[in-house]
Amino acid sequence: MTNSGVVDLRSDTLTQPTEAMRQAMASAPVGDDRYGEDPTVNRLEERFAELAGKPGAVYVPSGTMGNQIALRLHGTAGSNVVVGRRQHLMSYESGAAGLNNAFQIYAVDDAGGVLDTEAAAEAVATGNGGFWPPVSLICLENTHLSSGGLAIGGDELARAAALGPPVHLDGARLFNAAVALGTTAEDLASTATTVMSCVSKGLGAPVGSLLAGPADLIDEARLHRRRLGGAMRQAGVIAAGGLFALDHHIDRLADDHARAQRLGDVVAERWPGARLGEAEAVCGRPFTNVVAFRHSDSLGLLDHLRTAGIRAGLLAPGIVRFVTHLDVDDADIDRAVAALASAPG
Repeated sequence: MTNSGVVDLRSDTLTQPTEAMRQAMASAPVGDDRYGEDPTVNRLEERFAELAGKPGAVYVPSGTMGNQIALRLHGTAGSNVVVGRRQHLMSYESGAAGLNNAFQIYAVDDAGGVLDTEAAAEAVATGNGGFWPPVSLICLENTHLSSGGLAIGGDELARAAALGPPVHLDGARLFNAAVALGTTAEDLASTATTVMSCVSKGLGAPVGSLLAGPADLIDEARLHRRRLGGAMRQAGVIAAGGLFALDHHIDRLADDHARAQRLGDVVAERWPGARLGEAEAVCGRPFTNVVAFRHSDSLGLLDHLRTAGIRAGLLAPGIVRFVTHLDVDDADIDRAVAALASAPG
């Protein structure tokens, strides 16, 4: 809960550093990261690369920048990049892919968070000759935000990777997926050439994301980071927060999932069939820390919640979103559950 007494469930990017994290940040050794001389940034990159099972990693200011750098690494001019039509880099990055690159986005269905592999395979096959552009990259997302935070299993990700082109995994909440599925980030990222993950979401760090992959691509990624204005100086102060998060805040994500499930249970009772991803969850894809559902008067519901001291957000027009995180405890969920139970409609 915030100091104002408001329970803020709009996003898991809203967390405040814990006191222990602040101490780690305050005492972090620093240097100029542009020259590769910040020891804390270097340790963070090495730690994430280890967890993701990749040779190298680069620290970037945001998940969007990490995704956009990955697109530059893989997406060649005049090619198709296959993307789920509801993925974050398609719908929530302000059109950056089209603005920054010379390839085409080839959007396919991604119901339940999983690419329509038949449609993706058709794009790959037709691009191997004739008039269709070749496919230079396939993009995946885990967890899948637009399906209500569903975690996607490694076997489902592998089917897309088996189509041939390189794969970039937008794993902004990859550790949520790993905890929900009882596996590791390395396992879920094993079939991806590059993987991005945020330390500033459920893990509770104040700033930053990491992009991991082969050493030569990560060297090139540093160049693109500089071109996009993301080269940092004494960034160890913020990198220390990310390093602390990776060392201390992964296992506790299960608490966020349990609290989100309590909210999801109320939603299912009040508005049957409204929650995004319900059918896929029945099929075994677990929910994580996101509860998203359709509501006929979403703005009115947000107003009702606000009067009860609960902040929620919209995933899209008519779709309400709650996201649990480090700064939300069981008492906060009790308040949110009561506010939902008393909501009109």
